Amino acid sequence: METTNNKTEGFKITGNWSDQSKALKTRYSQLTDTDLKLENGKENDMLKRVETRLGKNRDEVIDIIKKGQSKVS
Repeated sequence: METTNNKTEGFKITGNWSDQSKALKTRYSQLTDTDLKLENGKENDMLKRVETRLGKNRDEVIDIIKKGQSKVS
């Protein structure tokens, strides 16, 4: 049975994703444009790609993105 974490349930990308993705690629050189491609309503797909590429779990990836949002916005 899959459980969902309330922290990640309603996660949304805010701010300028182009700038944020550039900052993420600078910080994590293993990330590619394809990993960070974001389509409306498909945030979960992008998160899964980043999780796999970085070898981190969902909460860790969301924390990384949220920290980036506060720096870039």
